[in-house]
Amino acid sequence: MSKKYERRVSELIRMHLAELLERELNDPRVNGAQVTITDVEITPDTRHAKVFYSLIGDEDVKAEVARGLESAAGWFSRELGKRLRTRHTPQLTFEFDESFERGDRLSRLLDELKANEQPKP
Repeated sequence: MSKKYERRVSELIRMHLAELLERELNDPRVNGAQVTITDVEITPDTRHAKVFYSLIGDEDVKAEVARGLESAAGWFSRELGKRLRTRHTPQLTFEFDESFERGDRLSRLLDELKANEQPKP
C-alpha cells in the first residue's frame, strides 16, 4: 500500500475512534477520564493499528483507562468495520502517548531555568 493510503486510513481511524470514545463507549473506566486519541500508526497491510492516546491524571487513572481501552479493543474494531470501507479491519492495540508529558516537563524546566537566571549588573 502507498504511504498516502496509510495516512488516509490512519486519519479515518483516528477520527472514528475519537467519535466512538466521546459518544458511544459505555465503560466507566474510560468515560470518567478525558482521553484524547493523538495518533494512529497502521501497518502497510492495514491488519494492525497502534493507537496512541493521552490523558491527564495520575498513574492509577492511566492504568484504569489502559485496562478499559484494551477491554474495548474488540468492540472498537467491530464498530470500525461498520464505518470503514477497507478490505481489512485492523486489530487495535492502545499505547499511552507520553510526548505531552515530556513536553510539559521540558517547558517547566525551561521556566525554572529562566526564573533562576539573575540579571548581570
